[in-house]
Amino acid sequence: MSDQLSAVRGGYDRWAKVYDHDANPLQGLEEPPVRAAAGAVRGLRALDLGCGTGRHALWLAGQGASVTAVDFSEGMLNEARAKPGADAVTFQVHDLHTPLPFSAEFDLVVSGLVLEHLRELDPFFADVRRALKPGGRAVVSAMHPAMMLRGTQARFTDPDSGELVQPGSVAHSVAAFVMAALRAGFTIANVEELAPDAAFADRYPRASKYVGWPMLVVLSLTA
Repeated sequence: MSDQLSAVRGGYDRWAKVYDHDANPLQGLEEPPVRAAAGAVRGLRALDLGCGTGRHALWLAGQGASVTAVDFSEGMLNEARAKPGADAVTFQVHDLHTPLPFSAEFDLVVSGLVLEHLRELDPFFADVRRALKPGGRAVVSAMHPAMMLRGTQARFTDPDSGELVQPGSVAHSVAAFVMAALRAGFTIANVEELAPDAAFADRYPRASKYVGWPMLVVLSLTA
């Protein structure tokens, strides 16, 4: 394992304790468009890639999907497994830098806020395409690359030490996201670039300095 990858995994293991409780504005901005793009999921087989503490996986299961969820952080998965409804989800440890053990099994793939932690995008999108049944759909969100122009990347404050921890991010462009999806054989149904407004910043004060600034990209893809 590379030092960079070790840092990402270790960072997320530490972040797991507070991930659901630190009023992260990116999660608040991301969940409504991702759920809208996922649409009606009852009866679908769904795969959540980089599931973290299970926020998308548990929502999908609650909506009636049969859900498999993977993450490489044991700390995150432990938090997810402890939540109400987790028994309905199959959680697996998996590093997205290695090939997925799935082929044409899923109707829907959801991946939230993972792309900045991947060194290469082409293998990821190819794996997502391979995991989907023909005609399946994928919804992939990412921190907008414009955030890095403001010196922002995934980070949190460790509640025990007070240390600011940055698990490690790679600066990809929106064009890189789009072209990797196209090279994998996807049709792009929609690309959303979302910025917080003042009303959102009232609910998530950490977003106040980004009002009107792109924070999030959501890709809706069809296999």
